[in-house]
Amino acid sequence: MADGSDTTLTAMPAWATSLNGLVAGIRNFASVHGGATAVIEYVGKRGARIVLVGQDGAWGDQFAEATDVARYACEKAGVTVENEWERELMEQIRPSNDLWRSMGRRTLAR
Repeated sequence: MADGSDTTLTAMPAWATSLNGLVAGIRNFASVHGGATAVIEYVGKRGARIVLVGQDGAWGDQFAEATDVARYACEKAGVTVENEWERELMEQIRPSNDLWRSMGRRTLAR
């Protein structure tokens, strides 16, 4: 750079590079399922799990580096974040037949 230049390079935080992909994934889920609502769960050192519930009953999840990053990504994607699992939100979830089958194959140890 030339002397007297007011241009400086700054390093982006590590989470900023993956934020665009996270926002795109949330937006994609919401568009495919007629909108979505999110619940953010703290999962320790791993970060935060964003559980998305679509208006059609489908659900999925995404992972973020921290809860504040997860909230920001949902805000950028235009998805409402619930503070906890409310009864109405739980009743909206419709597990797929494949999920029911996989749960049925599991055996409980006594």
